[in-house]
Amino acid sequence: MSSGTLAPEDSKYVAQVVAQRTGMPQAEAEKRVTDTFTRMQTKAKEAEATARDAADKARKAAEYTALWMFVSLLIGAFCASLAATYGGRQRDQF
Repeated sequence: MSSGTLAPEDSKYVAQVVAQRTGMPQAEAEKRVTDTFTRMQTKAKEAEATARDAADKARKAAEYTALWMFVSLLIGAFCASLAATYGGRQRDQF
């Protein structure tokens, strides 16, 4: 499945098993095996594309969150520094 192709001997073997268990002709069983394998390949590619899209969305959300966390921490540090300076001046005056 991961190689993207079905070896001819594997295809014939699976078709023989299908033909034997269902009673359908060998040619029809081979066609069914090929069609099923093609559908599975298509679904696997669609699932991979969906997973990539989800990973991209998660990556973008993580970037956005990290950026705003950085900005909020930077603003917090600036406010703390400003408050400490103001408090120090108040203490020194009295």
